Amino acid sequence: MSEPAVEVKLEVKQASKEVKESENVAEKYSAMTVSKNSEMNMGDLSSAFSAVPTHKPVKKVRQSEKSNPFVEDKQEFSRFPTKAGRRSLSRSISQSSTDSYSSAASYTDSSDDETSPRDKTQVNSKGSSDFCVKNIKQAEFGRREIEIAEQDMTALISLRKRAQSEKPLAGAKIVGCTHITAQTAVLIETLVALGAQCRWTACNIYSTQNEVAAALSETGVAVFAWKGESEDDFGGALTAVSTMRILDDGGDLTHWMYKKYPNVFKKIRGIVEESVTGVHRLYQLSKAGKLCVPAMNVNDSVTKQKFDNLYCCRESILDGLKRTTDVMFGGKQVVICGYGEVGKGCCAALKALGSVVSITEIDPICALQACMDGFRVVKLNEVIRQVDVIITCTGNKNVVTRDQLDRMKNGSIVCNMGHSNTEIDVASLRTPELTWERVRSQVDHVIWPDGKRVILLAEGRLLNLSCSTVPTFVLSITATTQALALIELYNAPEGRYKQDVYLLPKKMDEYVASLHLTTFDAHLTELSDDQAKYLGLNKNGPFKPNYY
Repeated sequence: MSEPAVEVKLEVKQASKEVKESENVAEKYSAMTVSKNSEMNMGDLSSAFSAVPTHKPVKKVRQSEKSNPFVEDKQEFSRFPTKAGRRSLSRSISQSSTDSYSSAASYTDSSDDETSPRDKTQVNSKGSSDFCVKNIKQAEFGRREIEIAEQDMTALISLRKRAQSEKPLAGAKIVGCTHITAQTAVLIETLVALGAQCRWTACNIYSTQNEVAAALSETGVAVFAWKGESEDDFGGALTAVSTMRILDDGGDLTHWMYKKYPNVFKKIRGIVEESVTGVHRLYQLSKAGKLCVPAMNVNDSVTKQKFDNLYCCRESILDGLKRTTDVMFGGKQVVICGYGEVGKGCCAALKALGSVVSITEIDPICALQACMDGFRVVKLNEVIRQVDVIITCTGNKNVVTRDQLDRMKNGSIVCNMGHSNTEIDVASLRTPELTWERVRSQVDHVIWPDGKRVILLAEGRLLNLSCSTVPTFVLSITATTQALALIELYNAPEGRYKQDVYLLPKKMDEYVASLHLTTFDAHLTELSDDQAKYLGLNKNGPFKPNYY
């Protein structure tokens, strides 16, 4: 056997040993489900949970704390005004926070459109007013939306049923800054069922399904979000929440608390982040030595990259394009900027429709993958005059510049599938010589003086979230991963996680995948003892090294 092979085998053995010795929650879960012949009962689940070491014993919650959660943490915020002055978006809040998200299922009540939720007090059926949503009367409709989402999120519901008797998040205070949709609501209600107290706000001023926010508020979750918030509303919503753990999307809540309330930020037990933008911010803080809490990087987990980013985008890109343009894509010249997992999904979808797809890339490895998959790798400047459609998938800024937009042909379509709305230089198009014409929801024609029109979708914001919906099943995979990451951070013994950014243990990824296999009636092959010894693996995993 060659020396590299020996080194790899030793590394796998060491990784297996480390996982075996680890007491993290993911290992406890995975040992229950990875074997196709082992059917776990609630007694086994109870035993697994009770063996999990915790940071400190969970104290019984006093009655006063039950009726008024987060009291002690809110004191830090009381010194600040709720309505902050107008802020520079680029300095205090990521551009992704103002991404447009028009849920096709969102229910609206025209009678409430002119009234800001911050200007009125609403009370749910339990007498609580600790929330701020568009209209609490929409709760019944929102409940139906949540129940529909649950039908395709069976793995997350399964996790809820298995763990709720043990309450692994009992006493945990969690605040979320994510899209508030029916799928997110299933995650929130799972966290509550596992014992957490939750406060929630939106990571995006247009992403909230008002009826879902109302349904959550009716059950007692403190939700501060509604579709169409102003920037000041967004800041006020962030101010209204306090926490010991953060579940973030885009890094806005983390950034907000770090800048505005450093004393509260220091008390946070952990952060779970699921987006490229948010993870980038965390690594910046860590590199500068300013990250004073442990953080879980969910975005780079296998269950996020290989499923949410790839398969979700492969389906939702077509949904968004078709709903907005009614264009026949067969034969169209399409350039996709970026061949990461999102770019791969978009390419596969458009290639299947008969589009002639080219790729722009900065990474030679991704560029070589694109070539081997049958795509041309080009420079955008060299093909800009022939392009019919440009789709950005990089997470970078100014990928499509004003100069390139000036040279595009009449009727070209430009859209974004990355997290932030900075990939297309939309700001440069808001000049007196150009005319904007809104032709339908989320579709603008930008008209040049010579009459040329460029079709801009969702104002350069997320196409699939702004103009369509995303598959619920894929969101179940991501949500289950987020829930397990929160459980791991909360139950980890002191000292396991330092002030740094961590990838999820592979055991956790594999457990999430195993939960979702039952949907497809898939049955895993089991290693024999001899095979496991030969490969240097534990029979129950993990089966991939940490760098996979």
